[in-house]
Amino acid sequence: AQDAATGGPALLIRNATVHTAGPQGTLQGADVLVRGNTIAQVGTGLAAPAGAQVVDAEGRPLSPTLFGGITGIGIEEVSGEQSTVDNRVGLGGEGMDVRPEFDVTLAYNPESVLIPVTRTEGIGWTLLGASSGQGGSIIGGQGAVVRLDGSLDPAGPKLLFVDLGSDAARLSGNSRAAQWMLLDQLVDEARGRIAPDSHAAMLTPAGRKALGSFLDGSGRIVVNVDRASDIRQLLRWSADKGVKVAVSGGAEAWKLGAELASADVPVFVDPLANLPAGFDQVGATLENAARLAAAGVEVGFTQSGDASHNARKVRQLAGNAVANGLPWEDGLAALTSVPAEAFGVDTVVGAIAPGKRADLVLWSGDPLDAASVALQVWMDGRPIEMESRQTRLRDRYLRPQVPAAQGGLPRAYPAADAPRR
Repeated sequence: AQDAATGGPALLIRNATVHTAGPQGTLQGADVLVRGNTIAQVGTGLAAPAGAQVVDAEGRPLSPTLFGGITGIGIEEVSGEQSTVDNRVGLGGEGMDVRPEFDVTLAYNPESVLIPVTRTEGIGWTLLGASSGQGGSIIGGQGAVVRLDGSLDPAGPKLLFVDLGSDAARLSGNSRAAQWMLLDQLVDEARGRIAPDSHAAMLTPAGRKALGSFLDGSGRIVVNVDRASDIRQLLRWSADKGVKVAVSGGAEAWKLGAELASADVPVFVDPLANLPAGFDQVGATLENAARLAAAGVEVGFTQSGDASHNARKVRQLAGNAVANGLPWEDGLAALTSVPAEAFGVDTVVGAIAPGKRADLVLWSGDPLDAASVALQVWMDGRPIEMESRQTRLRDRYLRPQVPAAQGGLPRAYPAADAPRR
Protein backbone atom coordinates (compact mmCIF):
# COMPACT_ATOMS: atom_id res chain seq x y z
CA ALA A 1 0.00 0.00 0.00
CA GLN A 2 1.21 3.52 -0.81
CA ASP A 3 1.07 6.30 1.75
CA ALA A 4 -0.32 9.40 0.07
CA ALA A 5 1.72 11.63 2.37
CA THR A 6 5.11 10.11 1.47
CA GLY A 7 4.62 8.15 -1.72
CA GLY A 8 6.01 5.08 0.04
CA PRO A 9 4.45 2.07 1.69
CA ALA A 10 2.23 2.60 4.74
CA LEU A 11 2.31 -0.02 7.48
CA LEU A 12 0.55 -0.29 10.82
CA ILE A 13 1.61 -2.99 13.28
CA ARG A 14 -1.07 -3.32 15.92
CA ASN A 15 -1.29 -4.85 19.38
CA ALA A 16 2.39 -5.62 19.89
CA THR A 17 4.61 -5.78 22.94
CA VAL A 18 6.84 -3.00 21.64
CA HIS A 19 10.40 -3.07 22.97
CA THR A 20 11.34 0.45 21.91
CA ALA A 21 14.95 0.22 23.20
CA GLY A 22 14.49 3.91 23.96
CA PRO A 23 13.17 6.17 26.73
CA GLN A 24 9.65 4.70 26.40
CA GLY A 25 10.91 1.26 27.39
CA THR A 26 8.51 -1.61 26.72
CA LEU A 27 4.91 -0.81 25.75
CA GLN A 28 2.17 -3.40 26.08
CA GLY A 29 -0.55 -3.62 23.44
CA ALA A 30 1.00 -0.79 21.44
CA ASP A 31 0.96 0.16 17.76
CA VAL A 32 3.72 1.30 15.40
CA LEU A 33 2.85 3.35 12.33
CA VAL A 34 5.28 3.47 9.42
CA ARG A 35 5.08 6.04 6.65
CA GLY A 36 7.46 5.52 3.77
CA ASN A 37 10.70 4.14 5.21
CA THR A 38 10.35 5.89 8.56
CA ILE A 39 8.60 5.25 11.85
CA ALA A 40 5.92 7.93 12.16
CA GLN A 41 4.16 7.15 15.45
CA VAL A 42 4.36 4.81 18.42
CA GLY A 43 1.35 4.57 20.69
CA THR A 44 -2.01 2.90 21.23
CA GLY A 45 -5.16 3.06 19.14
CA LEU A 46 -3.38 4.51 16.13
CA ALA A 47 -5.50 4.96 13.01
CA ALA A 48 -4.41 3.22 9.82
CA PRO A 49 -3.94 5.49 6.79
CA ALA A 50 -6.12 4.69 3.82
CA GLY A 51 -4.77 1.64 2.03
CA ALA A 52 -2.17 0.85 4.67
CA GLN A 53 -1.09 -2.71 5.32
CA VAL A 54 -2.23 -3.67 8.80
CA VAL A 55 -0.48 -6.43 10.76
CA ASP A 56 -1.97 -7.76 13.99
CA ALA A 57 0.94 -8.76 16.23
CA GLU A 58 -1.42 -10.52 18.66
CA GLY A 59 0.64 -9.31 21.60
CA ARG A 60 3.94 -10.70 20.32
CA PRO A 61 7.24 -8.83 20.85
CA LEU A 62 8.28 -6.19 18.33
CA SER A 63 11.83 -4.82 18.45
CA PRO A 64 14.21 -2.82 16.30
CA THR A 65 16.42 -4.98 14.10
CA LEU A 66 19.39 -6.09 16.18
CA PHE A 67 23.09 -5.33 16.00
CA GLY A 68 25.08 -8.32 14.73
CA GLY A 69 28.32 -7.36 16.47
CA ILE A 70 31.69 -6.51 14.91
CA THR A 71 31.89 -8.80 11.90
CA GLY A 72 33.08 -9.28 8.34
CA ILE A 73 29.62 -9.80 6.84
CA GLY A 74 29.88 -8.73 3.23
CA ILE A 75 33.69 -8.63 3.31
CA GLU A 76 34.27 -12.24 4.39
CA GLU A 77 32.42 -14.81 2.33
CA VAL A 78 34.35 -18.07 2.90
CA SER A 79 36.80 -17.85 5.79
CA GLY A 80 39.13 -20.48 4.37
CA GLU A 81 39.32 -18.91 0.90
CA GLN A 82 41.60 -15.88 1.04
CA SER A 83 40.24 -14.40 -2.19
CA THR A 84 36.89 -13.85 -0.45
CA VAL A 85 38.30 -12.24 2.71
CA ASP A 86 38.74 -8.45 2.53
CA ASN A 87 38.84 -7.36 6.17
CA ARG A 88 42.60 -7.28 6.70
CA VAL A 89 45.65 -5.72 5.11
CA GLY A 90 49.29 -6.83 5.00
CA LEU A 91 51.15 -5.26 2.13
CA GLY A 92 54.37 -7.06 3.02
CA GLY A 93 57.87 -5.71 2.52
CA GLU A 94 60.42 -5.13 5.21
CA GLY A 95 59.38 -3.75 8.54
CA MET A 96 55.91 -2.73 9.65
CA ASP A 97 53.38 -1.21 7.28
CA VAL A 98 51.04 1.23 9.06
CA ARG A 99 47.96 2.08 7.01
CA PRO A 100 45.15 3.80 8.96
CA GLU A 101 43.78 4.89 5.57
CA PHE A 102 42.85 1.24 4.78
CA ASP A 103 39.03 1.19 4.54
CA VAL A 104 37.26 -2.18 4.46
CA THR A 105 33.91 -0.66 3.51
CA LEU A 106 35.18 -0.18 -0.04
CA ALA A 107 35.07 -3.97 -0.47
CA TYR A 108 31.60 -4.44 1.03
CA ASN A 109 29.33 -6.71 -1.01
CA PRO A 110 25.63 -6.12 -0.26
CA GLU A 111 24.80 -9.30 -2.20
CA SER A 112 26.77 -11.58 0.11
CA VAL A 113 24.96 -14.86 0.83
CA LEU A 114 25.64 -14.22 4.52
CA ILE A 115 23.26 -11.27 4.57
CA PRO A 116 19.94 -13.14 4.08
CA VAL A 117 21.12 -15.82 6.53
CA THR A 118 21.77 -13.14 9.13
CA ARG A 119 18.79 -10.91 8.37
CA THR A 120 16.13 -13.61 8.66
CA GLU A 121 17.29 -14.06 12.26
CA GLY A 122 16.39 -10.46 13.11
CA ILE A 123 19.86 -8.98 12.67
CA GLY A 124 19.60 -5.79 10.61
CA TRP A 125 22.99 -4.10 10.91
CA THR A 126 26.60 -4.79 11.79
CA LEU A 127 29.91 -3.02 12.24
CA LEU A 128 32.53 -4.01 9.67
CA GLY A 129 35.83 -4.48 11.48
CA ALA A 130 39.35 -4.08 10.09
CA SER A 131 42.56 -5.85 11.10
CA SER A 132 46.13 -6.44 9.98
CA GLY A 133 47.73 -9.44 8.36
CA GLN A 134 51.38 -10.34 7.95
CA GLY A 135 53.45 -7.19 7.54
CA GLY A 136 50.74 -4.99 9.01
CA SER A 137 50.57 -3.11 12.29
CA ILE A 138 48.46 -2.69 15.40
CA ILE A 139 46.46 -0.14 13.39
CA GLY A 140 44.00 -2.36 11.57
CA GLY A 141 42.27 0.26 9.44
CA GLN A 142 38.79 1.71 9.14
CA GLY A 143 35.32 0.20 9.15
CA ALA A 144 31.75 1.42 9.61
CA VAL A 145 28.20 0.30 10.31
CA VAL A 146 26.28 -1.15 7.39
CA ARG A 147 22.58 -1.91 7.27
CA LEU A 148 21.76 -5.30 5.79
CA ASP A 149 19.19 -3.82 3.42
CA GLY A 150 21.11 -4.12 0.16
CA SER A 151 22.68 -0.66 0.39
CA LEU A 152 26.28 -0.34 -0.77
CA ASP A 153 27.24 2.63 1.40
CA PRO A 154 27.86 2.69 5.16
CA ALA A 155 25.09 3.97 7.41
CA GLY A 156 27.36 6.03 9.62
CA PRO A 157 30.84 7.49 10.18
CA LYS A 158 34.11 5.61 9.82
CA LEU A 159 35.74 4.07 12.90
CA LEU A 160 39.40 3.15 13.35
CA PHE A 161 40.39 -0.29 14.67
CA VAL A 162 43.42 -0.92 16.88
CA ASP A 163 44.67 -4.22 18.35
CA LEU A 164 46.48 -4.25 21.70
CA GLY A 165 47.72 -6.88 24.12
CA SER A 166 49.48 -10.19 23.71
CA ASP A 167 47.58 -11.24 20.58
CA ALA A 168 48.86 -8.13 18.80
CA ALA A 169 52.44 -8.35 20.09
CA ARG A 170 53.56 -9.99 16.84
CA LEU A 171 52.68 -6.68 15.15
CA SER A 172 54.81 -4.62 17.55
CA GLY A 173 58.15 -6.38 17.71
CA ASN A 174 56.81 -9.01 20.13
CA SER A 175 56.52 -6.36 22.83
CA ARG A 176 53.35 -5.21 24.56
CA ALA A 177 55.14 -2.08 25.80
CA ALA A 178 56.16 -1.18 22.26
CA GLN A 179 52.51 -0.76 21.32
CA TRP A 180 52.25 2.43 23.36
CA MET A 181 55.55 3.70 21.94
CA LEU A 182 54.23 3.17 18.42
CA LEU A 183 50.88 4.79 19.16
CA ASP A 184 52.58 7.85 20.63
CA GLN A 185 54.81 8.24 17.57
CA LEU A 186 51.89 7.83 15.19
CA VAL A 187 49.94 10.54 17.01
CA ASP A 188 52.98 12.83 16.88
CA GLU A 189 53.24 12.23 13.13
CA ALA A 190 49.54 12.92 12.53
CA ARG A 191 49.83 16.15 14.53
CA GLY A 192 52.87 17.31 12.56
CA ARG A 193 55.48 16.87 15.30
CA ILE A 194 57.47 14.49 13.09
CA ALA A 195 58.26 15.65 9.58
CA PRO A 196 56.90 13.55 6.72
CA ASP A 197 60.42 13.14 5.33
CA SER A 198 61.91 12.02 8.64
CA HIS A 199 63.75 8.70 8.54
CA ALA A 200 61.52 7.59 11.43
CA ALA A 201 58.20 8.47 9.76
CA MET A 202 55.79 5.53 9.44
CA LEU A 203 52.71 7.11 7.85
CA THR A 204 51.91 7.96 4.25
CA PRO A 205 50.37 11.39 3.57
CA ALA A 206 46.98 9.69 3.33
CA GLY A 207 47.69 7.86 6.58
CA ARG A 208 48.49 11.10 8.39
CA LYS A 209 45.24 12.62 7.23
CA ALA A 210 43.25 9.49 8.12
CA LEU A 211 44.71 9.13 11.61
CA GLY A 212 44.33 12.84 12.25
CA SER A 213 40.59 12.56 11.63
CA PHE A 214 40.30 10.33 14.72
CA LEU A 215 42.21 12.58 17.11
CA ASP A 216 40.97 15.37 19.38
CA GLY A 217 37.60 13.68 19.82
CA SER A 218 36.78 13.90 16.11
CA GLY A 219 36.08 10.18 15.68
CA ARG A 220 36.00 6.97 17.66
CA ILE A 221 38.73 4.33 17.84
CA VAL A 222 37.63 0.76 18.58
CA VAL A 223 40.35 -1.03 20.54
CA ASN A 224 40.46 -4.80 20.76
CA VAL A 225 41.96 -5.46 24.21
CA ASP A 226 41.27 -7.82 27.12
CA ARG A 227 43.73 -7.48 30.02
CA ALA A 228 42.79 -5.08 32.81
CA SER A 229 46.24 -3.46 32.96
CA ASP A 230 46.14 -2.80 29.20
CA ILE A 231 42.67 -1.27 29.51
CA ARG A 232 43.88 0.95 32.35
CA GLN A 233 46.78 2.10 30.18
CA LEU A 234 44.34 2.72 27.31
CA LEU A 235 42.23 4.99 29.53
CA ARG A 236 45.31 6.99 30.47
CA TRP A 237 46.49 7.22 26.87
CA SER A 238 43.09 8.23 25.47
CA ALA A 239 42.67 10.93 28.11
CA ASP A 240 46.17 12.27 27.45
CA LYS A 241 45.74 12.30 23.67
CA GLY A 242 42.13 13.48 23.64
CA VAL A 243 40.99 10.35 21.82
CA LYS A 244 37.49 8.87 22.02
CA VAL A 245 37.66 5.07 22.32
CA ALA A 246 35.48 1.99 22.69
CA VAL A 247 36.68 -1.39 23.96
CA SER A 248 36.03 -4.60 22.07
CA GLY A 249 36.66 -7.87 23.92
CA GLY A 250 37.28 -6.54 27.41
CA ALA A 251 37.42 -9.94 29.13
CA GLU A 252 38.79 -8.29 32.27
CA ALA A 253 37.00 -4.96 31.83
CA TRP A 254 34.79 -5.61 34.86
CA LYS A 255 37.80 -4.87 37.07
CA LEU A 256 37.75 -1.26 35.83
CA GLY A 257 34.01 -0.61 35.76
CA ALA A 258 34.11 2.70 37.61
CA GLU A 259 36.99 4.04 35.53
CA LEU A 260 35.35 3.04 32.24
CA ALA A 261 32.05 4.62 33.28
CA SER A 262 33.77 7.84 34.35
CA ALA A 263 35.59 8.03 31.00
CA ASP A 264 32.34 7.30 29.09
CA VAL A 265 33.93 4.34 27.29
CA PRO A 266 31.47 1.71 25.96
CA VAL A 267 32.61 -1.91 26.17
CA PHE A 268 31.60 -4.64 23.72
CA VAL A 269 32.03 -8.00 25.40
CA ASP A 270 31.52 -11.63 24.53
CA PRO A 271 29.28 -12.84 27.38
CA LEU A 272 30.41 -16.43 26.81
CA ALA A 273 34.05 -15.59 27.62
CA ASN A 274 34.47 -17.45 30.90
CA LEU A 275 37.52 -19.70 30.99
CA PRO A 276 40.91 -18.09 30.24
CA ALA A 277 41.71 -18.47 26.54
CA GLY A 278 45.11 -16.86 27.23
CA PHE A 279 47.03 -14.92 29.83
CA ASP A 280 45.16 -11.71 28.91
CA GLN A 281 41.86 -13.34 29.97
CA VAL A 282 42.72 -14.86 33.34
CA GLY A 283 39.93 -12.82 34.95
CA ALA A 284 37.23 -13.72 32.41
CA THR A 285 33.77 -14.28 33.90
CA LEU A 286 30.22 -14.84 32.73
CA GLU A 287 29.23 -11.90 34.97
CA ASN A 288 31.39 -9.42 33.02
CA ALA A 289 28.45 -7.63 31.37
CA ALA A 290 26.40 -7.52 34.58
CA ARG A 291 29.26 -6.09 36.62
CA LEU A 292 30.06 -3.47 34.00
CA ALA A 293 26.43 -2.38 33.73
CA ALA A 294 26.14 -2.17 37.52
CA ALA A 295 29.11 0.19 37.48
CA GLY A 296 27.38 2.42 34.93
CA VAL A 297 29.25 1.30 31.80
CA GLU A 298 27.43 1.23 28.45
CA VAL A 299 27.66 -2.45 27.50
CA GLY A 300 27.32 -3.94 24.02
CA PHE A 301 27.90 -7.43 22.63
CA THR A 302 30.13 -8.91 19.97
CA GLN A 303 31.42 -12.44 19.36
CA SER A 304 35.03 -13.50 19.68
CA GLY A 305 34.59 -16.55 17.44
CA ASP A 306 33.26 -16.93 13.90
CA ALA A 307 31.20 -13.76 14.16
CA SER A 308 30.46 -13.31 10.46
CA HIS A 309 28.91 -16.69 9.76
CA ASN A 310 27.23 -16.98 13.15
CA ALA A 311 26.02 -13.44 13.78
CA ARG A 312 22.59 -14.82 14.68
CA LYS A 313 24.11 -16.27 17.86
CA VAL A 314 24.53 -12.78 19.29
CA ARG A 315 20.98 -13.12 20.68
CA GLN A 316 22.10 -16.19 22.59
CA LEU A 317 25.04 -14.22 23.96
CA ALA A 318 22.65 -11.56 25.21
CA GLY A 319 20.46 -14.19 26.84
CA ASN A 320 23.45 -15.66 28.63
CA ALA A 321 24.44 -12.24 29.94
CA VAL A 322 20.90 -11.76 31.29
CA ALA A 323 21.00 -15.22 32.85
CA ASN A 324 24.17 -14.13 34.65
CA GLY A 325 22.81 -10.96 36.19
CA LEU A 326 22.46 -8.35 33.45
CA PRO A 327 19.03 -6.66 33.54
CA TRP A 328 16.89 -7.67 30.55
CA GLU A 329 16.47 -4.11 29.28
CA ASP A 330 20.25 -3.68 29.35
CA GLY A 331 20.58 -6.90 27.37
CA LEU A 332 18.30 -5.51 24.66
CA ALA A 333 20.09 -2.14 24.72
CA ALA A 334 23.39 -3.95 24.16
CA LEU A 335 22.05 -5.08 20.77
CA THR A 336 20.26 -1.86 19.86
CA SER A 337 20.73 1.60 21.39
CA VAL A 338 24.22 1.16 22.88
CA PRO A 339 26.01 0.20 19.64
CA ALA A 340 23.91 2.70 17.68
CA GLU A 341 25.07 5.57 19.90
CA ALA A 342 28.67 4.33 20.20
CA PHE A 343 29.11 3.99 16.44
CA GLY A 344 27.28 7.12 15.35
CA VAL A 345 24.10 5.70 13.80
CA ASP A 346 21.59 6.42 16.58
CA THR A 347 19.66 8.83 14.35
CA VAL A 348 19.04 5.94 11.94
CA VAL A 349 18.73 2.66 13.86
CA GLY A 350 18.79 1.24 17.38
CA ALA A 351 15.32 2.13 18.64
CA ILE A 352 11.64 2.22 17.76
CA ALA A 353 10.89 5.92 17.75
CA PRO A 354 9.51 8.51 15.33
CA GLY A 355 12.08 9.52 12.75
CA LYS A 356 14.10 6.28 12.85
CA ARG A 357 14.31 3.93 9.90
CA ALA A 358 11.50 1.37 10.01
CA ASP A 359 13.79 -1.63 10.54
CA LEU A 360 11.64 -3.89 12.71
CA VAL A 361 11.34 -7.49 13.85
CA LEU A 362 8.23 -9.35 15.00
CA TRP A 363 9.24 -12.25 17.26
CA SER A 364 7.55 -15.48 18.31
CA GLY A 365 8.71 -14.83 21.87
CA ASP A 366 11.43 -13.17 23.94
CA PRO A 367 14.03 -11.77 21.49
CA LEU A 368 16.83 -12.75 23.88
CA ASP A 369 15.66 -16.36 24.08
CA ALA A 370 17.38 -18.65 21.57
CA ALA A 371 14.15 -20.66 21.30
CA SER A 372 12.33 -17.64 19.81
CA VAL A 373 12.39 -16.94 16.09
CA ALA A 374 11.89 -13.90 13.90
CA LEU A 375 8.44 -14.24 12.31
CA GLN A 376 8.85 -11.21 10.06
CA VAL A 377 11.56 -8.62 9.46
CA TRP A 378 10.91 -5.23 7.88
CA MET A 379 13.66 -3.07 6.40
CA ASP A 380 12.61 0.49 5.60
CA GLY A 381 9.05 -0.60 6.36
CA ARG A 382 9.11 -3.28 3.65
CA PRO A 383 8.77 -6.95 4.55
CA ILE A 384 11.79 -9.00 3.53
CA GLU A 385 11.55 -12.57 2.26
CA MET A 386 12.08 -14.78 5.29
CA GLU A 387 14.32 -17.20 3.47
CA SER A 388 18.00 -17.68 2.77
CA ARG A 389 20.32 -20.19 1.18
CA GLN A 390 20.17 -22.18 4.41
CA THR A 391 16.37 -22.32 4.58
CA ARG A 392 16.16 -23.26 0.90
CA LEU A 393 18.61 -26.12 1.41
CA ARG A 394 16.64 -27.23 4.46
CA ASP A 395 13.35 -27.26 2.58
CA ARG A 396 14.89 -28.91 -0.47
CA TYR A 397 15.97 -31.97 1.50
CA LEU A 398 13.32 -31.97 4.19
CA ARG A 399 10.36 -31.93 1.84
CA PRO A 400 11.48 -32.64 -1.74
CA GLN A 401 9.07 -31.44 -4.40
CA VAL A 402 9.70 -34.52 -6.55
CA PRO A 403 9.47 -37.96 -4.90
CA ALA A 404 12.69 -39.97 -4.83
CA ALA A 405 11.00 -42.71 -6.87
CA GLN A 406 10.60 -40.19 -9.70
CA GLY A 407 14.21 -39.07 -9.62
CA GLY A 408 13.88 -36.44 -6.90
CA LEU A 409 16.24 -35.88 -4.00
CA PRO A 410 15.90 -38.16 -0.97
CA ARG A 411 14.22 -36.89 2.18
CA ALA A 412 16.55 -35.71 4.91
CA TYR A 413 14.29 -37.39 7.46
CA PRO A 414 11.85 -40.30 7.23
CA ALA A 415 8.19 -39.52 6.70
CA ALA A 416 6.09 -39.42 9.83
CA ASP A 417 4.28 -42.63 8.87
CA ALA A 418 7.42 -44.54 7.83
CA PRO A 419 8.36 -47.55 9.91
CA ARG A 420 11.18 -46.90 12.38
CA ARG A 421 14.10 -49.29 12.76
